Amino acid sequence: MQLKLLVVGETKEKTMQELINDYALRINYRLPFKIEVVPDAPHRLTGGNEAKVKEWEGEQILQRIGVGEKPILLDEKGKSYTSRALADQLEAKLGSSIKCWTWIVGGAYGFSEAVYKAVPERISLSKLTFTHQMVRLIAVEQMYRAITIIYHLPYHHD
Repeated sequence: MQLKLLVVGETKEKTMQELINDYALRINYRLPFKIEVVPDAPHRLTGGNEAKVKEWEGEQILQRIGVGEKPILLDEKGKSYTSRALADQLEAKLGSSIKCWTWIVGGAYGFSEAVYKAVPERISLSKLTFTHQMVRLIAVEQMYRAITIIYHLPYHHD
């Protein structure tokens, strides 16, 4: 099984990207992992209109979810997990027919209704609000932490 982080827009902070890359390498040591970037909505098509931006980004997100993938939205209204419970979720998926567990980070305005309808499963990384750039780092760190829990690696401490 593969892990994928699907994000809208490039990571702009160089130091944030370096940290994300470090965790991506760590994840790849145990499981195939990739980050796929949906381009920011072009202003010429959306005029910066929030609804049009969400619609355009939503179409791009849905086009990138393949057959055999299990998508999940990172959403503030999603279910909260402990790191151990999240590891249990990953371990269950490892033993299933799922080809790829895809975590999706939306754009600045969130997800379109079409994305919410197509992807009903959601998790919340915190009740706090983070920048979309920070969510990427937190997501890959939690993926890595789940892997270390499953494989009994010295990283997570209860």
